[in-house]
Amino acid sequence: MAESKIVELLGKNAENLLNHECKTIPKDQIQAPGPDCINNWANSNRNNQTLRSLQSMIGHGRLANTGYLSILPVDQGVEHSAGASFAPNPMYFDPENIVKLAIEGGCNAVASTFGGLAIISRKYAHKIPMMVKINHNEFLSYPNKFDQVMYGHVKTAWEMGACSVGATIYWGSAESDRQLQEVSTAFEIAHELGMSTVLWCYVRNSAFKVDGVDYSAAADFTGQANYLGVTIQADIIKQKLPVNNGGYLATKHGKTSKLVYDKLTTDNPIDLTRYQVANCYMGRVGLINSGGESLGATDLSEAVTTAVVNKRAGGMGLISGRKAFQKPMKDGVELLNAIQDVYLDKSITLA
Repeated sequence: MAESKIVELLGKNAENLLNHECKTIPKDQIQAPGPDCINNWANSNRNNQTLRSLQSMIGHGRLANTGYLSILPVDQGVEHSAGASFAPNPMYFDPENIVKLAIEGGCNAVASTFGGLAIISRKYAHKIPMMVKINHNEFLSYPNKFDQVMYGHVKTAWEMGACSVGATIYWGSAESDRQLQEVSTAFEIAHELGMSTVLWCYVRNSAFKVDGVDYSAAADFTGQANYLGVTIQADIIKQKLPVNNGGYLATKHGKTSKLVYDKLTTDNPIDLTRYQVANCYMGRVGLINSGGESLGATDLSEAVTTAVVNKRAGGMGLISGRKAFQKPMKDGVELLNAIQDVYLDKSITLA
């Protein structure tokens, strides 16, 4: 039985999430995270230095050597504006406090911008694994555009001591072909330098909103985005938790199969997320789900719910930012620890 605090935070969803048995894609077909999960990459073409970089994240923080990851990402200052991101807690205008939160919160790694990590890299590169986000969208230009642009070179991230680079592709957007080529090239360079790679696999197109329903986080769309991400050799996929399904059916574009909806998924969030994991080579490439925006009072229960869904689906962890840094550091540490407690709880198993 899961710890009482976890059950309490899950509330009315506790029974459905903790006791669900996935009958769509069986758990014995999933490469589940575990202490030896580095072998998922050891049998690949990744070089020894890249394996060491991956292990540096896997072996750090409260979740060290469990196979699970708890990452603090704070790149929102670029896309959402620094004001929108840090006004709730101005201390995080200073990147050092971002790193301090990740360390105090027991995270495996901290992910942020070139500038944010560069300004404190000599002090912290040896204390916590750093992941540099190498491309961004920005909302200062008018009218707003939805594109990801490179902000620097992979070698610069390597020189500052980062062990990993992260990037976003807006799959489905008009600019996705260019982003695909840029990120693919960047990931190749990162692997040559011995760094690991994490891809924010987001789906973005205004046409994916049909009859008032937004399918940009649909299981079938995000699953396919994941499959494209692992195709360009991302070591870890970052994806939003699926909120619905049937994107292809609504837009009537592309190709899918009736079996995706009749056999491989149900309405249960664990089954929908299991489909995301399946598209990550059945878990050979780790899936980390994002924590989403901060809504205040419900942040803790939402974060724990997302962690339970991710873990039971076969995911590798959570990458949660705004829910942690848009509040006092003590509360942010509490939230990060609550997420990690889900992955430390051995009674919460693969569904």
